[in-house]
Amino acid sequence: MKSKIIALSHNNEFKELLNKKKVSNRYVTIFFGNLKKNNNNLNISFVAKKKIGNAVKRNKIKRRLRNIINDAVKKIPIKFNYSYLVIAKANMLDKEYTNIKETLFQELKNIK
Repeated sequence: MKSKIIALSHNNEFKELLNKKKVSNRYVTIFFGNLKKNNNNLNISFVAKKKIGNAVKRNKIKRRLRNIINDAVKKIPIKFNYSYLVIAKANMLDKEYTNIKETLFQELKNIK
């Protein structure tokens, strides 16, 4: 099922998600919860903090995460009634794409 991925846009949405449930691994921290949004689209935002590196490195991380989520939507069941906030960690730059993808798939499967 192909759906449109929409980023969270309002500050209060980010604050509300930070108070919800979270799952963490060595590459990312995922905050998720039910926000009153449209269920037809996947509400997800990617954050790479400034301490990770310059803009080129941060954008590389966000591109990788976007690509992984696009694959995840096609291959595993993701709850569309949840909104997600994915915060990247610094060690994500050094690791291989396939390792990150496998780890993130496991975390997304565990979200209930």
